[in-house]
Amino acid sequence: MERGSTAAAAAGPEPAARHHGNRHGRSEQARQAVLEAADDLLVEKGFTGVTIEGIAARAGVAKQTVYRWWRTKTDILLDAFLQDAAEALTPPDHGDLAPDLRAHLRQLALFLTRSDAGAVFKALIGHAQHDPAFAAALRSGYLDEQRRRDRLPLERAVERGQLAAGLDMAAEIDQLVGPVYHRVLVTAEPVDQAFTDRLVEAFLHRADVADVADVADTREMGSR
Repeated sequence: MERGSTAAAAAGPEPAARHHGNRHGRSEQARQAVLEAADDLLVEKGFTGVTIEGIAARAGVAKQTVYRWWRTKTDILLDAFLQDAAEALTPPDHGDLAPDLRAHLRQLALFLTRSDAGAVFKALIGHAQHDPAFAAALRSGYLDEQRRRDRLPLERAVERGQLAAGLDMAAEIDQLVGPVYHRVLVTAEPVDQAFTDRLVEAFLHRADVADVADVADTREMGSR
C-alpha cells in the first residue's frame, strides 16, 4: 500500500475527497484512505499527535466511519502496518538460498529504516511496552506472521536439498533477523547492505551451504 511522502506532507495536505463508508460501494476505498491517513499523520506529528479525529479529517471520512472498523488509533496503525508488512516482507524465490536471504534481509532493513511503515513499527513497539493487551496483539498479528514469512527461504532450501531437514530454523531465524531489529530498535547503528550480507554469509557458513553464484564463479575461473 503506497503511503504519502513526508515532503508532500510538509507542503500541507490537499483537501480530502469525502468518502461515505459503506454507501455507494466505497467501503474499501474509505478503509484504505483511513489507513494511509494514519500512516501519514504518524510520520508528520509523531504517535502522540495522531488522533481519531485527525485521521478521519485527513481521510475525508466521518469519525463514525472510523469507529465502525477500529476502536483506537493503535488499532488503525497496527492494521496499516500489517498490510504494509504483508506486501513488502514476503521473501522472493530465486531458486537459490543465498540470493533469497540477501534480498529478504536487505528489504527488511529498508522497510524498517526508510519507510513510513518502519516509523509506524517503532511507534507500535513503544506503545506495546505500556499496554500488555496491545503487545499480545502485535506479537500475534506481526511477529508470529513475520516469522512464518522469514522461514520461507529456509523451508524452500530444505525442499531443494540445500539445507538439512533437521536444521533448527527458529534459532537460525533469530540469528538472521534478530541483529536487524536490535540495530533498528536499540542501538540505532546502520543497517546497510554490507551488514545484512554479513549476516547471510555467517548463516551460510554455519549451515555449510555453498553459494551457487560463488561456485559458478570458481568453476569459471578454473576453466580459463
